[in-house]
Amino acid sequence: MNIQSAITAAWNKIGGMINGLIIALPNIVLALVVFILFFFAARWLKLLVKRITRRHRQARNLGMVLGRLAQGVVILIGLFVALSIIIPTFKAGDLIQLLGISGVAIGFAFRDILQNFLAGILILLTEPFQIDDQIVFKDFEGTVENIQTRATTIKTYDGRRIVIPNSELFTNSVTVNTAYDSRRMEYDFGIGYGDDVEEAKRLMLETIDSIDDILKDPAPDVLLLELGESSVNIRARWWIKPPRRIDDLKSRDKVISAIKQKLYVENGIDLPYPTRQILFHDQTEETDGDRARQREGWPAGNKKVPLSRSISGSLKKLAEKSASKNGSDSDSQNLTTGDRK
Repeated sequence: MNIQSAITAAWNKIGGMINGLIIALPNIVLALVVFILFFFAARWLKLLVKRITRRHRQARNLGMVLGRLAQGVVILIGLFVALSIIIPTFKAGDLIQLLGISGVAIGFAFRDILQNFLAGILILLTEPFQIDDQIVFKDFEGTVENIQTRATTIKTYDGRRIVIPNSELFTNSVTVNTAYDSRRMEYDFGIGYGDDVEEAKRLMLETIDSIDDILKDPAPDVLLLELGESSVNIRARWWIKPPRRIDDLKSRDKVISAIKQKLYVENGIDLPYPTRQILFHDQTEETDGDRARQREGWPAGNKKVPLSRSISGSLKKLAEKSASKNGSDSDSQNLTTGDRK
């Protein structure tokens, strides 16, 4: 009897749930239609905000932020209206309480994601760099393709995509090569110690001024940098516009090629490569262990030091000693053989 009562109670409960679902079905369909309308309205509002701000480059990132925020707010309102249609007793306070409790749990579970999201919002609002800017971040360099709320994507100069979390971009140093309209380039040239420095500087400056792509204001300059190990180093500096990577490479190609032609080919000014002086340890069996007769690049004491020899001379003397020693050994062997006979 108890089993039959339990089955009857369960069946009645299931039947009540089915009847309630059937009664609430119109409200569920209506709530679903309302939420879909709000969802498409949110997407349309996001596109509208982006379209309005697309004309102004300075407001492009701000438009992305406002568009996404507007989309999120409209979807949230649509969710609240849909829940109110399905559950008439549902109140705004219940939704706020639910969002508050779940927000704490989500915050602990997705701390890194939320950190990147907030960093992305701050990057889009403060605009340290923008889309199409060329930036350098740690070992990565390229053109900014997209700034999302989670990560920023850049396209490297060799055609690869790098995805960088926004929290790293916001908390680390980023070099923006295209932040200003112009950029200064530089390259160091080394001339021989016997060449006229002032004449070389005049020729270099004259050459840079003759290149069309180099800006006249600010004017290029040529400065003596240092006295190197095998050359007198002179730094050439010039400005280019626009300051993009391809313009950098093209200006370097023109400046370096033109200065080499002007100095080395046309005026005979030396562009020396690094040279080294090598001192060989002049040690033989005769001088081994006698510091007074060994040359290691400096004299040893006040005693007479043997003169250094060239490599060819040393090899020749070693060959003569070897031949003499072999001859002596041969004579000794013949003498021994004769004695035995």
